[in-house]
Amino acid sequence: MAQVEATTERVVAADAETVFDAVADYSGTRAKLLSEHFSEYEVREGGDGEGTLVHWKLQATSKRVRDCLLEVSEPTDGELVEKDRNSSMVTTWRVTPAGEGRSKVVVHTTWQGAGGIGGFFEKTFAPKGLGRIYDAVLAKLAAEVEK
Repeated sequence: MAQVEATTERVVAADAETVFDAVADYSGTRAKLLSEHFSEYEVREGGDGEGTLVHWKLQATSKRVRDCLLEVSEPTDGELVEKDRNSSMVTTWRVTPAGEGRSKVVVHTTWQGAGGIGGFFEKTFAPKGLGRIYDAVLAKLAAEVEK
């Protein structure tokens, strides 16, 4: 099994605190940001950053659906980590200032991929697909915080 990684980033025309608060607001804003690839969204504990437990299904392809139960932590300032209890998937959101009234948002996801030929295809194609999914989420984030 090889580690698979996908990274997506975007500069948003809003200050870092506003952007981070939107990303960490699982009981409000976050649900509005999700693309059609996400379903069955439900906050099970908490709802604002650290200590949140959130569920969703992520349909990465027509045949691949991940049932995600994510524990949220905030290990450092401006960083939000979502660890899936149902798999090895970990998604880290980093929000940093990027000039006057602007922020850079980086979404980095890792997981242990399959072995063999299936693993080769997963490592080759999954990062691009997940990148497109998170590009859509970041576009919705920008639209939400740039109002």
